[in-house]
Amino acid sequence: MTDRRTFLHSAAAATLASLGVPATAAPSLRDKRPLIIDALGGIDNINLPVSRRENAATDFGIDARALADARASGLTAFNMTIGYVFGDGDPYEKTLADVQAWNAFIQRRSSDLLLVRSAADIRQAQAGNRIGVILGFQNAAMMGKDARRVEVFAKGGVRVIQLTYNGPNQLGDGSMVPTNKGLTPFGREVVAELNRHRILVDLSHSGEQICLDAAAASKSPIIISHTGCRAVADLPRNKTDKELRLVAEKGGFVGIYFMPFLAVGRQPIAADLITHIEHAINICGEDHVGIGTDGTVPQIDDMKIYMKGLEDEVRQRRAAGISAPGERPDIVPFLPDLMGKDKFWKLADLLAKRGHSSSRIEKILGTNFLRVADGVWS
Repeated sequence: MTDRRTFLHSAAAATLASLGVPATAAPSLRDKRPLIIDALGGIDNINLPVSRRENAATDFGIDARALADARASGLTAFNMTIGYVFGDGDPYEKTLADVQAWNAFIQRRSSDLLLVRSAADIRQAQAGNRIGVILGFQNAAMMGKDARRVEVFAKGGVRVIQLTYNGPNQLGDGSMVPTNKGLTPFGREVVAELNRHRILVDLSHSGEQICLDAAAASKSPIIISHTGCRAVADLPRNKTDKELRLVAEKGGFVGIYFMPFLAVGRQPIAADLITHIEHAINICGEDHVGIGTDGTVPQIDDMKIYMKGLEDEVRQRRAAGISAPGERPDIVPFLPDLMGKDKFWKLADLLAKRGHSSSRIEKILGTNFLRVADGVWS
């Protein structure tokens, strides 16, 4: 079983014209070269079929176009999901192999990419016209029964670890588990080890109780790298105001995604994203909200092929029991009017038109994440 991005690589698509949003952000902001940090995302070229890659096992779909589009987007750094998420195979062994493969890949592409181990690395990437890669997990199942494995991954450069995916694991329940089990004793051990080794605790995909428990238990600020607001769209993948508020009170960060869960029963668009961002700011304050797109940068070249791949992927996720309400074959997992290499600039324009100051927009685009990361990674 593969994760969403890997699966869709094999049935990629192409250009969907943006719908009615200005093509560029205000020149003053673009000229400032603000930090843009995607708290959960990617830069892979989704149009690149596996059969056309020179080395499908080790290039992760990142080709010349992917790098060019990422640079044009202004992206400074992104949290890249690696390791076991769900499916077959030994979670620990798969994750170790992924950590090694990504370290080797980033080293090979050191003129373009930089492994992020500290906040200083993000600024170094920006200064050197490189893109910072933050290695992160979307499931802590690979911990097995040994919380000391956290140290192994920390030494490998992993800087973000999400406690659960949609289902249950040995730490507690994900967002799709009706029992809503909170943080287990083992989960508390893992959180303590994450704090000790200065790794960001990510509570995306978690059930409400484990989210509240972990936010309370952590001695360091925690993040929800990619989510929406349940008060705006009542879906399990979105977070309640109680969860959002506790994260902010602990000094943490909430990233709003560009995903189907921003609306109920229809395709969300950029206006829905703005609504979620503004609600999160009202609950958390402007110093604790940013973006975690849960998507890549290059836009799609052939929507017909893409939609067929999406249909297959939704069917497989449902069969595996890890699908969430809002995932449908007729709703794409991105915002049709906010995609491609201009999406961050378009978002900045939309926020400015809503009356948000340039300083607040810069916080949303990247400096809020950087502040929290700097406090934990230092």
